[in-house]
Amino acid sequence: MSALDIDITLNTGAKIPAVGFGTVCFDEFKSQFKDALKAALLEGHYRHIDTAWYYGTEALIGEVLQELFESGKLKREDIFVTTKVWPSFWKDPLKSLEKSLHDLRLDYVDLFLQHWPLAFEGDENGLPAVPKDAEGNVKFAKGADYLSTWKKMILIYKNTTKTRAIGVSNYTPKMLTRLLKETDVVPATNQVELHPHLPQVELVKFCKEHKIVVEAFSPLGGNGAPNLKIPLVQQLAKKYNVPAVDIIVNYHAQAGRVVLPRSQNVERIKKGFSEVKLTEKELAELDQFGIDHPKRFINDVWGNDLGFEHWGQ
Repeated sequence: MSALDIDITLNTGAKIPAVGFGTVCFDEFKSQFKDALKAALLEGHYRHIDTAWYYGTEALIGEVLQELFESGKLKREDIFVTTKVWPSFWKDPLKSLEKSLHDLRLDYVDLFLQHWPLAFEGDENGLPAVPKDAEGNVKFAKGADYLSTWKKMILIYKNTTKTRAIGVSNYTPKMLTRLLKETDVVPATNQVELHPHLPQVELVKFCKEHKIVVEAFSPLGGNGAPNLKIPLVQQLAKKYNVPAVDIIVNYHAQAGRVVLPRSQNVERIKKGFSEVKLTEKELAELDQFGIDHPKRFINDVWGNDLGFEHWGQ
């Protein structure tokens, strides 16, 4: 069985495929992005696309989806699509969502996330995406409350058909506790950096207790895929006779988490990922590796004061 066939049930009752296709793409690879996405959907059998306004790839995704829908090779109901509202759209997340829907050429997304628990200064079009002052410091919107974005997203969820679920990203347990206390919609997901170097055990436990599905971005650790080089990962890959990346994917999928690997390598994408039934002991050992050797690979400057564990390490 393929790991791409594993589904997880959200607190809305909807199913989300455990493995999603990450669509962050550096400019030098955008010429091959559409081919990679087509390969993922048609030959790799991905059923989940994770994107965001900030990634700058939604128009390309929309072109691919329209082509595949019109050719009959794919139906809208075959795929799960996630997008996100960037902090510079904190005043008007609906505008962000409508921009994403226009570019994606869709009537709705399956999941709409708050990208960061922050508010940046920005114009009505969300620009500049990361405003900075003369000294190069990020300009945060004065007097803004990150939870106001979530409250506006609740109104979109309740009063429109533009998204079927809402969730958050980069929230700590403290932030989630406040959200649960002050609002009446439990996020469907919390998307965070998570992998064997950064298991975030307490956050995962908190989310599980409150029926919030954890989604793992940068599961391989970013450039150079350092998590594939972890000795325990390599040992398990040898034991199960699979590539090391399949161990990372199943580390999440077998634990009931969503995992969002990304690649522009068409031949690698076509191979997909085998389902590997890691034992509870092996999952715990992978967690313990991160507890003993913590390393966060995404350390954007705007997250410096948000209280994330191992930030900047």
